[in-house]
Amino acid sequence: MLDPKPTRTPLPESLRQQLVDYRRQLWRTKVSEAVFAGIFGLLLSFLLVFAIDRFSATPPGVRLVILLAGTSLAAVFAPLWLHRWVWRHRDHDQLAKLISRKHPGLGDRLLGVIDLANQTENEDTLSPRLRAAAMESVASETSTRKLDDLLPLSRHRRWSVAVILLFLIAGAALTLVPEAGLNSLRRWLLPLAETPRYTFTQLEPFANEVAVPMGEAFSLDFHLTEKSRWQPGDGTARYGSQDPIHSRLADGGYRFEFPGQLQRDFVRVEIGDAIHKILVTPSLRPTITRSAATLDYPDYLQRPQEKIALATGTLRAVKGSKVSFSVESDRALTAAVAGPVVPLEASSDPLDSLSVAEMEIHGAEATTLPIDVRDTSLRVPLQWTDSLGLSGASGFELRIEAVPDESPTVYTEGLSGTRAMLATETLDFTATAADDFGLREIGIEWQGEPSHPGADDRAEGSLTLQQGAPDLGRAGVPVAFSPEAYGIRPQKLTIRVYATDYLPDRGRVYSQPLTIYILTLEEHAQMLKNRFDRAIGELEDLARRERNLYEENQRLERMDAAQLRSPESLERLSQQEAQENQQAQATKELADQIEQLFKDSARNETIDPETLRRMSEMMKSLRELGQQDLPKVGGKLGEAGDAKNTDEKSERDMQEAVEQQKDALEKMRETIENANEANQRFEASTFVSRLKKAAGDQDGVTKSTLSGSEQFGLRPEELDPADLGDLQDLLRLQSSTTSDIRWIEEDLGHFFTRTQNPDYGKVFEAMQGSGIQIALETIRQQLERNQGYLAASNSDQWANKLREWAKLLGDAADKANGGGGGGGGGSSEDEDFEFMLRVMRMVQEEQDLRARTRALETLRRSVQPHETP
Repeated sequence: MLDPKPTRTPLPESLRQQLVDYRRQLWRTKVSEAVFAGIFGLLLSFLLVFAIDRFSATPPGVRLVILLAGTSLAAVFAPLWLHRWVWRHRDHDQLAKLISRKHPGLGDRLLGVIDLANQTENEDTLSPRLRAAAMESVASETSTRKLDDLLPLSRHRRWSVAVILLFLIAGAALTLVPEAGLNSLRRWLLPLAETPRYTFTQLEPFANEVAVPMGEAFSLDFHLTEKSRWQPGDGTARYGSQDPIHSRLADGGYRFEFPGQLQRDFVRVEIGDAIHKILVTPSLRPTITRSAATLDYPDYLQRPQEKIALATGTLRAVKGSKVSFSVESDRALTAAVAGPVVPLEASSDPLDSLSVAEMEIHGAEATTLPIDVRDTSLRVPLQWTDSLGLSGASGFELRIEAVPDESPTVYTEGLSGTRAMLATETLDFTATAADDFGLREIGIEWQGEPSHPGADDRAEGSLTLQQGAPDLGRAGVPVAFSPEAYGIRPQKLTIRVYATDYLPDRGRVYSQPLTIYILTLEEHAQMLKNRFDRAIGELEDLARRERNLYEENQRLERMDAAQLRSPESLERLSQQEAQENQQAQATKELADQIEQLFKDSARNETIDPETLRRMSEMMKSLRELGQQDLPKVGGKLGEAGDAKNTDEKSERDMQEAVEQQKDALEKMRETIENANEANQRFEASTFVSRLKKAAGDQDGVTKSTLSGSEQFGLRPEELDPADLGDLQDLLRLQSSTTSDIRWIEEDLGHFFTRTQNPDYGKVFEAMQGSGIQIALETIRQQLERNQGYLAASNSDQWANKLREWAKLLGDAADKANGGGGGGGGGSSEDEDFEFMLRVMRMVQEEQDLRARTRALETLRRSVQPHETP
């Protein structure tokens, strides 16, 4: 038998519909609550950010928390709420349980009905009619009640009111202050974005971190923008925990003055609703660690660009240069300016191009634009700002000292004043030149002046010693000047060293002139004779002083031991010793003079060897006196005055000193006698040279007179000025020659009186009887009257006569030299001296030849550059 089919009895329709309506009303209410709650959370979080921003900038983290909290009502709370009230209350039994919370009896009965409806037993176990009757009974009871009253407490109206209120507030914020509202909306929606807070007090942009000079008072400036809706009358600022500083609104801004600070800290600025924190870092001002200048010289100097370190901040630059300065700071620079450039003295040059100019920045280095150097010195102020925004200390400046291109400085070393020499000798000196901006050329010039009219043409010339260079500031060039190598005849010669630089249109700059007298052999011999006279005079003075010292030493020698050892005597001995040492030194110096005189005399062939031999003996004697004899006397005097000596030792030393001084005096006397004999021979030989020179002067008168023959017979006022000047020169030469003849005749008479040499006596008598002085005066008068032919004829006649007398004296000297001069037994010594003299003259000739070679090499170098294409 089959089991009966299970059956289910459905809920009564009225009850089911009531439960469906109850569920719909429940869901609508709770969904509304969830929606309103979510909207409320969003609006509240937005308004919270808006409200906080009105007082201070809401930090990004806080804004993020507020946003998450506001959205959590919609994203977290609403789903949970819907799950609780919608998902968990969708079945009839779930709804019956919810009803039982408010009406337990009705709820229980509904749960029982729903259980019966859900049972699936067959008809044998459960009567359908009974089940339906039970359901109908409960449905009938339920239909009399409103299930809406049994709904859970609903807050959706409150939520809606709250949402509407918040929405109105948010709408008002967005409508009344849209800038602030939209700004807060952006900051709320994007909490981590760098969206600046909107304030009603709008300030112009400023740095959030600034550097200020360490230890110096500083200020911070804040300016209101034109769009600022609130312009507070004052503002405050606080540095760290220090007392706040107040500032009043002035000129649309606020300035806060702070004292000097050493520590890094924040400054909190409050102006209206604008609140800012600025990090202030005290730092040292940027300093210049190095300064340099780039100097571009004027084109004419031909010098390359030069970079100069400025240790003192001042640059010397020649006019026409261009200068650019560069400075290096201890920190990277962001800006630098130069100027305005200020002239240090009044100037006619305009300074339009010297105003303030930006400098070119490369890291920590800044460079100015080129500055033209004019005729005045300039002051160039500099100011700079580093990467921290700090400016350098005020007052820093660089200077340009404008200097002119000075003329070269030229001078000679190793030679000065006036010098007399033979044409075969060579002058050695150094030509030195210096210039501030480069030497172009160094050389010498010479210009001669004939010793008398009618002489050879005057010498004139120049040569380049060294070609310069733009960077050659100083040079010293050795010069070997040989008159014979350059073909210069005896005359007065003026030598000058010259130099040129690179300044256009500037000519040669000369040194002080050197006057050189190039002598003939006769003139040279007369000069040596005068030097020998002075040397003999000095020797005689030495002998007189030595005689006085000898007499004083004799007085001291006569004293007994006690007197000699007295303080006064010892002082006298000390003085005697000192004077004796002075005598020895003076004698050595005189020996050096005689040695140089001997060397110079050996060059002159007109001086006979016997004179040179006697001069050599004089030099030898003086050497012995100065180096041996007189120092021994001084030494003995010092020993005699030694306080450690015994009486006997002092007396013995004094006696030896007097004896040695006596011998020295005798040697001096002999030296003077030999010197006088040599001087006589020297003087005798000079008469020949003096007569020849006078004859040459008369030849010059004759030659010059005949060269102007076309002017003969004209009165002085009819002569051309140049011819008149030449005539005046002739008159002076004739007067000078007449005077020389008079002195020759007088000196010849004195020489004959001393020597009684018959040959010199004959010439003296011939000169006296010839009436030469009257004749020469007559020639001068003829020249004065411009009677040229008569004057030339007479001058030539007397020139021949003078040469005739010179020949007579020359023959007499040759005869005397041929007789042996030194006396019988000295022939061996004479031969030795003659050999030594020949060797010495060979050495001198070799030296002269070498010097002339150097002079010719200098001449070759000076000519060669001009020959090179």
